[in-house]
Amino acid sequence: MSDAPVPVFVEKRTYRRRRMADAARMMPLLGIGLFLVPLLWRGDGEVEGARTVSVMLYIFVAWVFLAGAAAIISRRLSPGDADPPDRKTG
Repeated sequence: MSDAPVPVFVEKRTYRRRRMADAARMMPLLGIGLFLVPLLWRGDGEVEGARTVSVMLYIFVAWVFLAGAAAIISRRLSPGDADPPDRKTG
């Protein structure tokens, strides 16, 4: 048995990689939330609901934001930054 102490905290690089993986898993939920926001908008009074042009513009901007965020997250999760192999504790 080894007498080497087991570190309590993980390395900063490993921690950040795991948080990026968590962010990647949350992207679909963020997308659903952003795409459902126009359903809550109210119209001017005469017409029920929001105008189609403003809704489509909002959806396009939300889509561009999600695509950009996914690109940033995927770059930070590149294969070169893989987790180091687990140490055997016993």
